[in-house]
Amino acid sequence: MSNIVNQQVIHILMTQDQAFSILKTGSNVFLTGEPGSGKTHIINRYVTYLRERGIEPEITASTGIAATHIGGMTIHSWSGIGIKTMLDKHDLDKIASNKYVIQHVRRAKVLIIDEVSMLAPETLSMVEAVCRSVKNNIEPFGGMQVVLVGDFFQLPPVNKMESKKSTQTELIRMPIARFAYDSSAWTRSDLAVCYLTEQYRQDDDTFLSILSAIRCGAFNENHLHQLETRKVEHYIVSKNITKLFSHNADVDRVNNEMLSKLPGEQQTFLMTQKGHESLTAVLQKGCLSPEILNLKVGAAVIFTKNNPKKGFVNGTLGVVDKFDNISSCPVVKIRNGRRIEVEPVDWTVQENGKERARITQLPLRLAWAITVHKSQGMSLDEVVMDLSHVFEFGQGYVALSRVRRLSGLHLLGYNEHAFSVHPEILVKDKLFREASEEIGVNFAGMSPIELEKKHQNFIVICGGKNIFDRPESNKTLKDVKNRSGKFFEKIRETHPNAYRSWDKEQDEKLRELFTERISVSELAETFKRNKGAIRSRLTKLGLTL
Repeated sequence: MSNIVNQQVIHILMTQDQAFSILKTGSNVFLTGEPGSGKTHIINRYVTYLRERGIEPEITASTGIAATHIGGMTIHSWSGIGIKTMLDKHDLDKIASNKYVIQHVRRAKVLIIDEVSMLAPETLSMVEAVCRSVKNNIEPFGGMQVVLVGDFFQLPPVNKMESKKSTQTELIRMPIARFAYDSSAWTRSDLAVCYLTEQYRQDDDTFLSILSAIRCGAFNENHLHQLETRKVEHYIVSKNITKLFSHNADVDRVNNEMLSKLPGEQQTFLMTQKGHESLTAVLQKGCLSPEILNLKVGAAVIFTKNNPKKGFVNGTLGVVDKFDNISSCPVVKIRNGRRIEVEPVDWTVQENGKERARITQLPLRLAWAITVHKSQGMSLDEVVMDLSHVFEFGQGYVALSRVRRLSGLHLLGYNEHAFSVHPEILVKDKLFREASEEIGVNFAGMSPIELEKKHQNFIVICGGKNIFDRPESNKTLKDVKNRSGKFFEKIRETHPNAYRSWDKEQDEKLRELFTERISVSELAETFKRNKGAIRSRLTKLGLTL
């Protein structure tokens, strides 16, 4: 029970605002958290913050789909490593002399890599080696800020066959490993872990408890019983509810069959592209909207891009109600009854603030069926899924986490692996949570003025605009004290003695209990402080290194 209590404490400590503040200091960061916790939102916020100050971040992702969500390119393309699985000195010299790679790597101040959970450790090491070589700087990633984003409970990297290339000239050699955190580049980067725990996708406490139980390896019969209340038969499910499949072939078959059964004339919408061919190809591969989109009145569709002002987000479901007489654009009726005229939108790749490639298409795709992989980043109101063919750790969790609430889930079946997550990730996740707690406490201990100075210094180091006249920095001492007081009030709701001085009696008691091999978690509960404070005091007393 004590572990559960401690995890809840961490949930309170690391908020989006605190993670954003840590990013602004220029620290290398691993931004993680449950699906729907706002990782992409924070990254978009940070990108906007940097651009407003004249700094263009390098925005990349491990996959094309993830790259389109954040308006970037794949890390493989950005770094010039392509499909390589290892680098020798010749490979590195060739990449490091590529004018395109040199141009954007040398000027880079901030590198963002999204969906890092799907990046193999050797790939991360190769990217890091390229950055050091091009920048001629022995610091990790050549000295730039690196922001890794992702959740290791999500789908892992695909295991590739071992290369037959001779290892005598390999520059990057990795032990057998699967996850990005196994890379030496990860370790050397000294990442501040920011574990977001606020939830913005699911609003159903029962469903949230099921997802949390799967995530922490505590899924039991009670959770299974709750999911079984959502079991249905094929013939009962409405045809217009999206179905999640593992394979593209099943998705194409279902969508084409359903579209062909609808009466009326088919309307076709073609994707257009502008810019460098290789970059538009990357955009097309990652775009959730197809190059050729065939629609009819009555077609089930899903939005593939966010536009809250117009009333839709990535994952909003609807049905084509009609086609506008003037623009010929489809008018989609979404679940709340609202009708939206859907116009073409752009997906772009920008570099140094300039657009280098663009594709344009309606932000729609047929939605009778979609793959689990392409549902990445979506928040679905209702979905049909069959988990009886799950074969990979986390597949069931990923599928379930796309749904907003339990009432929107229609479960056709499941197998014994459907609600399992990787045992190694369970252990690692606990360490990430603890690291996030310590980081949160350390940063919270800084005065707002000190933190603001760090923010300003990083902008100056990056060559950004002078920000000393920002309204945010014109705070009075009274404002600063008020903000600090509110923080202490909040943290002391769970740690009554947080940031209070230690006295001799407490030190003696700490020594005594520690020598009796009482765990840090139990010590934190005894002294009403967080674990980070306990560890710091043990070090100060010379009891630990």
